[in-house]
Amino acid sequence: MKPAIRVEDLSKLYRLGRQQSGPYRTIRETLVDAVAVPWQRLRRLADRRNRQDEAVEHWALKDVSFDVMPGDVVGIIGRNGAGKSTLLKILSRITEPTAGRAALRGRISSLLEVGTGFHPELTGRENVYMNGSILGMRRREIDRAFDDIVAFAEIEQFLDTPVKRYSSGMYVRLAFAVAAHLQSEILIVDEVLAVGDVEFQKKCLGKMQEIGSRGRTVLFVSHNMAALQSLCRRGVLLRDGSVAADCPIREAVAAYLRGMEQQAATNLAERRDRHGAGRVRLMNMHIALGPGSPQSVLITGSPAEFEFEFSSVPYDADVSFTIFDQRGTPVTNLDSWRKGPQDQIDVTLGKRVVCRLGELPLRAGRYRINTIVMRNHELEDQVEGAAFFDVEPGPYRGRILPYASTPGVICVDHVWTVSSHPRNSSGTFGAGSDH
Repeated sequence: MKPAIRVEDLSKLYRLGRQQSGPYRTIRETLVDAVAVPWQRLRRLADRRNRQDEAVEHWALKDVSFDVMPGDVVGIIGRNGAGKSTLLKILSRITEPTAGRAALRGRISSLLEVGTGFHPELTGRENVYMNGSILGMRRREIDRAFDDIVAFAEIEQFLDTPVKRYSSGMYVRLAFAVAAHLQSEILIVDEVLAVGDVEFQKKCLGKMQEIGSRGRTVLFVSHNMAALQSLCRRGVLLRDGSVAADCPIREAVAAYLRGMEQQAATNLAERRDRHGAGRVRLMNMHIALGPGSPQSVLITGSPAEFEFEFSSVPYDADVSFTIFDQRGTPVTNLDSWRKGPQDQIDVTLGKRVVCRLGELPLRAGRYRINTIVMRNHELEDQVEGAAFFDVEPGPYRGRILPYASTPGVICVDHVWTVSSHPRNSSGTFGAGSDH
């Protein structure tokens, strides 16, 4: 059997900072240029050449090779900037490789960035038919799939509305429904599913499992390790544009998490694997039991303090951090922009922001933190694996917790009411036995 996807020594080079051609020049500027003294013209030419020479070369992909057999469901794993999206764009024929080749057998449906593949001026209905035509489907083939697409997307009342008026969630619903239901042999899905609500994400994962079971090939990119492990049998781990591992999905996820923990050992201020405008950057993190406590492991049921130190005073910035468990599953997200009645402003903090928990509800284990800093709805700084911390077992609201091997990572405050011994009407457990 021949591979559905064959990638051989695939490489993609970008030149960052290269001088781009400017806007159109006016007639006046052209005339002035024509009569300028020769040395001024030569100097401008030299300056342009110097700027081009200073362009930085960045290999988004370097000698990537792997095969995917028909019916395989493969997860593409990697940190931001590892080359995942570039790889999918090459496979989807959106961009050309610098070197190497990618051979795909069969029609391809791809769901990459929100907006890719749809014309904003066309209605939802018109975009469905346009996408089917691009895939080479006849109108009657699209007709047969149309009702299933509409039912899956759950946006029937907006079908005849131009998609430029859709919310990002509606856009993703229709885009995924089209990609999944039209007759293609290969489905390529990027992290874009994170835009949808939780129930729709579950629906999409179920549909991809169904697609794989029917012999269609699926490439799936996600930072949700639990979703990857439930859907995929195999993982390809990209690191700095190259294949770091190609193995069963659980081994690939474990290698990914190990790499993140090793990177977390680097001083936060020196980390380069980050994204954002950078006017407010996370420089350091301090995780402790409480104010004045030295850096240490946390304890279930005890106070916890997460302190963030920035490059400048973040008075107008919003801070968000997500805690992941040791399997890479997101446990909870805490952010500063949804204000609570007990939130405070402390001018003495300077460049720091502090999040305090009265009782840590996490059970014993190893945890990871991803951070995001926003200002005026613009991303300032994003760091994956900004910190790791350990939690040791402790009583939660007076209740001794079960062994660490028991499923779950969150403690929930609860009360049991049970039937008493027939001779004990106090509503509590009997202290002894009458037998």
